[in-house]
Amino acid sequence: MRTIIGAALLTGASAFIPTAPIVPRALRTALSAEDEIQSLRNIAIIAHVDHGKTTLVDAMLKNADVWRENEVAGERVMDSNDQERERGITILAKNAAITYKGTKINIVDTPGHADFGGEVERIMNMVDGVLLVVDSVEGPKPQTRFVLRKALERGIKPMLVVNKIDRPAARPEYVVDMTFDLFCELGATDEQTDFDTCYASAIKGQSGLTPDSLEDTMFPLFEKILKLPPPPVTSESATEPVQLLIANIDYDDFKGKLGIGRLTAGTLTVGDTVGFTKPGEDLKKGKISELFIFDNLGRTSVKSACAGEIVVVAGLADVMIGDTVVDKDDPKPMEPIAVEEPTVRMTFSVNKSPMAGRDPKSSKLTSRMIRDRLMKELDRNVALRVEDDPDSADTYIVSGRGQLHLTVLIETMRREGFELMIGSPTVIYKKDPETGKKLEPFEEIECTVPEEYVGAVVDILSKRKGEMQDMAASTSGESTTTIKYLLPTRGILGLRNAALTATRGTAVLDSVFHNYLPFAGEIECRDKGSLIAFEDGTVTPHGIVGAQDRGSMFVPPRIEVYKDMIIGIHQRPGDLKVNICKQKALTNMRAASKDNTVSLTPPIDLSLDAMVEYINEEEVVEVTPTFMRMSKRPGWDKKKTAKSARS
Repeated sequence: MRTIIGAALLTGASAFIPTAPIVPRALRTALSAEDEIQSLRNIAIIAHVDHGKTTLVDAMLKNADVWRENEVAGERVMDSNDQERERGITILAKNAAITYKGTKINIVDTPGHADFGGEVERIMNMVDGVLLVVDSVEGPKPQTRFVLRKALERGIKPMLVVNKIDRPAARPEYVVDMTFDLFCELGATDEQTDFDTCYASAIKGQSGLTPDSLEDTMFPLFEKILKLPPPPVTSESATEPVQLLIANIDYDDFKGKLGIGRLTAGTLTVGDTVGFTKPGEDLKKGKISELFIFDNLGRTSVKSACAGEIVVVAGLADVMIGDTVVDKDDPKPMEPIAVEEPTVRMTFSVNKSPMAGRDPKSSKLTSRMIRDRLMKELDRNVALRVEDDPDSADTYIVSGRGQLHLTVLIETMRREGFELMIGSPTVIYKKDPETGKKLEPFEEIECTVPEEYVGAVVDILSKRKGEMQDMAASTSGESTTTIKYLLPTRGILGLRNAALTATRGTAVLDSVFHNYLPFAGEIECRDKGSLIAFEDGTVTPHGIVGAQDRGSMFVPPRIEVYKDMIIGIHQRPGDLKVNICKQKALTNMRAASKDNTVSLTPPIDLSLDAMVEYINEEEVVEVTPTFMRMSKRPGWDKKKTAKSARS
C-alpha cells in the first residue's frame, strides 16, 4: 500500500521511504470547523546562520512527498532567490505546507543572519510554534538569542531541534543544557522552558527522540510538531468580524499585489468587500478577487478560508505590511508589527562618473527610477528606511540593519539594470534624552579562532574600541578559542576582512545588535591609503609595472579608467596618484629581450561587499549591471585642500 503526504510518493532514496500511515488533505473535507482548526499547525523554523534550517525543510519536504515519482528532489529548494543560492544564506522568509496524519503543517523558513532579523520579527504574528534549530557542536550563538527572544516575547511555544547530530564532535547534552540556560536568561515561562527536544541530521534525512536512536525518516520530528499548540481560535471564531494582519507582501504579474498573513478571526470568501487599515488611520476598502492557501511548495486557490489558516489575498492593491484586513462594517484593526530600528545607513545616488551610461545593460539611470524602486522595496522590507538627502536632490539616504542588508539590495538593483553611486556605510547616532550625550549602536561579537591567532584578533578588536566580555577555549575538542566582545557598530565595518586576513581565513565571526551606548570615541579603521588614477585612459602593462611597486592593484591591463578612480591600495598611509596609463617610449635604447622579463602581479578581485567595506567617507562605489568601480567623490581634492587651509 502506498502512503501519501501531500502530492506523491518520492522514490529512489531509501532514506526517505515513509513508514507511517498518512491521510491526504483531500480526505479532510468532511471535518467540522473546530476539527479543522485542531488539525492545523503554523510553525516557523528559526536558528543562527548555517545551523541547517533550510536543509531541515528540505528533509521535511522529501518525507512529505512534495515531488512526483519522476521528479528530482531539489536541494535548498526554499532558497529560490539567486543571491540566496550564491551566498549560501536565506534572505527572505518563505512559506510551504505539508500534511501529516491528517494535520496540515504550515512552515515558514526564516533567515538566520542578523541583518535580516526584520524578516523573523514580522512572521512571528503568523505562527503558534517555532522549531529552534541549534548546531550539535556550536550550540546557541548570537542570532539564536535574538530569534528566540522574539519568539518568547510573543508567547510562542518553542521546540528544540539539535541538528547535525552526525558530526564527529557532536555534544547534544551540552547543547541542550546551554539552550535551557538561554531560555532562563531570556525570561521564558515555565511552560516555554518545558520544551520538547528532537535530534536530527537534516542532510541525511534522519531524526529521532534520542541522539543514539535516529530513524531514516523525519516522522519522529513530525510527531513532536503535532504536540505544538494549534491556532488559538475556536469554532465561534468563524462568526466573528474578520481580522487578518498582513505580515508579508508578494507580487504576481497577473494578480498584482498579494497580502500574506494568518486569519485571526472570521471567515474570508472570494468576492467579499473588506476594509484594511492600521489603528488610528482611515479605513480603505477593497474586494477579495482571489484567495489562496499554501500547499506543498506552491499555492492552491480556495473559495473561502476560516480563522487559523495562513492565507494569501489578491485584489487589495494598496495593502501594506502591518495593515489589518477587517470587516468593513465592524473594523477591529490589530496592533501593527513592531521591528527594531535600523543602525546603518548609506547614500544611493545617480551615477555621475565619467563612464555613466556606457554600460550596454544599463536601463535605469535617473533619480526618479531609483526613488520608485526604493519605495517599492519598502512595501516588503520592513526593516528598511528611505529618506531624501537634504544636501542633494538626486541622493537618497537608505538605512538598514547592517551592511549586508544594504548590499543585498544594491546587488538586486544592479541585476535589474540600475546604475548607482553608493556612499560609505555610516552608523545612525542618537541622543540620550536625559543627559544629552551622544549614543551609538553596539554589537555583541563572537569570534572563534585557532589559538595561535587569538592575539592578532584581540589586537584588532581592541583598536576598534571593543570591550572584552569573555574568552574561553573550545570544549568541543578543537584547538580553537571563542572570544566575546562588545563593539561599536562603527568598528564592525570592515572588520570581517581584517579578521580573515589576520587569521589566514580561519576566523568565524558572528554579531548581533546589543543596544545604544555612549559614544566610544574616534576609530581609525583603515591604516593605508589608495592608489588613484592620474588621468583618463586605458591601463597599460608598462603603467602597472611602475604602479605595483607602490602597492596592490585592483585593475588588470587593457581596461578603461578615469581620473580619481581607485585602482589599488597604497602601501603607506595617504592617497597617491599614479599614471597607470602611460605608454613605453619607442626608442632603441633597450635590450631586445628586456620585455620578456616583465612580470605583473595579478590584481585583487573585490566583490561588492568588499568594496563597500573598503571605501571611506570621501570615496564612493560606482555600480552598474556589468562593472563595479571605486572612486573619489567629485571635488574631494578641493574639500581636502580647503580643510588643510583651515587647519
